[in-house]
Amino acid sequence: MKCRGLIALLLVLAGLDLMCGNGFGIPADAIFWKLRLPRMLTAIVAGASLALTGAQMQALFRNPLADPHIMGVSGGAGLGAALAAFAVSGLSPWAGGITLVSAAFAGALVTGLVIVAVAARTQSTGTLLLVGVMLGFVLSALSSILQYSAGEESLKLFYSWMAGSFSGVSYTGLAFMGVMLAVGFILAFGNAKGLDLILFGDRYAALGGAPLKAFRFRIMLGCSLMTGAVTAFCGPLGFVGIAAPHIVRRIFGTSVHKKVLPLSLAAGACLTLAGDILSQAGGTPLPVGSTLALIGIPLILVLLWRNRL
Repeated sequence: MKCRGLIALLLVLAGLDLMCGNGFGIPADAIFWKLRLPRMLTAIVAGASLALTGAQMQALFRNPLADPHIMGVSGGAGLGAALAAFAVSGLSPWAGGITLVSAAFAGALVTGLVIVAVAARTQSTGTLLLVGVMLGFVLSALSSILQYSAGEESLKLFYSWMAGSFSGVSYTGLAFMGVMLAVGFILAFGNAKGLDLILFGDRYAALGGAPLKAFRFRIMLGCSLMTGAVTAFCGPLGFVGIAAPHIVRRIFGTSVHKKVLPLSLAAGACLTLAGDILSQAGGTPLPVGSTLALIGIPLILVLLWRNRL
């Protein structure tokens, strides 16, 4: 019954999201097919990807507040976008947007591959966590330095991307994000037993037959692909990866990852749809990154208050 309720909520939020947003002066069919439908589908795929990544990161690091950004992928995407800011001056908005998205994904993927390489060489989850956090700080610092040298138009495009949005993603971009989600889900579901074991510690997981290096490699690879794709097209979005898995564990009363992973997909999609609806509620669209924070932070605080983390 609870699972059906979650699916029903997802469908209701998807329907509400299709009714939100402007599009004045555009034919009704164009508003639906070119603006609202791709925006709604982007929100679903992005939320599912971030939630799936968060569920794995929390198990891998045994840290209830672990988030997709903890591995530094968002910092890599930000650095790629900042570097692109130097190249978009004089380009059309379309060409500039394509350049920024491509650079952001490349930065995210390269950062993810660095973390994957570290995961393949270390037995320590703590070391992997520290590397991800420190790499993220370094990349963010480099992005901030580069911003001071960018032109006004480049900075405007960069800050618009940083604010986060589900609008403007083409069906081609949406398909790319969907492929990354499919690959990430296959890798995650194949690691479900290992995720259950590693909750009790690395030694217990090794005794249970989980090859730790290969296990971490697969997890980090899937997380990097999903987070990199979402961050490149939608900007750096927080809190979904933290909140969605905890909501699932609390409502459904389970930590078994064969159940947590698919349920987290739906919960994450619900959060991003709610954030998109809130961003479109006024006359002027608000940054999705901000509305997700308004939704995600209270949920996390409630979980902390009730000692569920």
